[in-house]
Amino acid sequence: MAWTTYQFFLAGLMLFTGSINTLSAKWADSLSASGCNGSKPHTFDHPFLQAVGMFLGELSCLAAFYILVISDRRRPEPRLPPSRPFNPLLFLPPALCDLTGTSLMYVALNMTSASSFQMLRGAVIIFTGLLSVAFLGRKLIWSQWLGIVITIVGLVVVGVSDLSSGGQREQSMSNVITGDLLIILAQVIVAIQMVLEEKFIYRHDVHPLRAVGTEGFFGFVILTILLFPMYFIPAPGFGSGDRQVLEDSLDAFCQMGHQPLIILALLGNISSIAFFNSAG
Repeated sequence: MAWTTYQFFLAGLMLFTGSINTLSAKWADSLSASGCNGSKPHTFDHPFLQAVGMFLGELSCLAAFYILVISDRRRPEPRLPPSRPFNPLLFLPPALCDLTGTSLMYVALNMTSASSFQMLRGAVIIFTGLLSVAFLGRKLIWSQWLGIVITIVGLVVVGVSDLSSGGQREQSMSNVITGDLLIILAQVIVAIQMVLEEKFIYRHDVHPLRAVGTEGFFGFVILTILLFPMYFIPAPGFGSGDRQVLEDSLDAFCQMGHQPLIILALLGNISSIAFFNSAG
């Protein structure tokens, strides 16, 4: 069946906002600023705090859903079907997958280029297709298998390119390879998330904005809580701050105060993920 103009618009919006999301996150990573207590300027290496911002963008979809519901109820003839009762905890397993996959990707983005990051994310097509066959009983047609093969070829080309140009980049070769592998691993987790969503959630006919927003709520709350122990967990060589812990959130906020462009980059990240999920 041919796509409608509206479907092309949504696909284009997802492509645009997905690219903005990656570029804004990488821009934030590249900015330098002083931290707390007059520490020397260093890059904004705070992947877990950036992941919290991503979940905040998803959580905003829940607000958009309730605004949509309130607006629809004021119509003489409401268009939205009444919400069916469901257990919100159904969203917890995919939210945990989202949390793990997103955190890994933000860590990886510090190690490799934005272009490689964006292209390697396409690996999710491979793993989602294979897992849907194994666990959902789907049968892929020849064009879908062809798409998977083309994606594999593209990933090989990106990997070879990273290996051949690793010495010409600011990152070391080991960092580039580790970053690429983390991105691939994250796509496996994201594929598991998608299979869980289809198997346990979509059958309850939950509105997409509500589904994304509920996952965002769980991810935001859980990861925000985890930031507290991360502040005290030693991680030598991880990040560029003086304390060398898993996530120094106070240092991140101090850097934002010293370099407002970091705030702008984070706002671009949050808003782009909100529109990306709304379109998807």
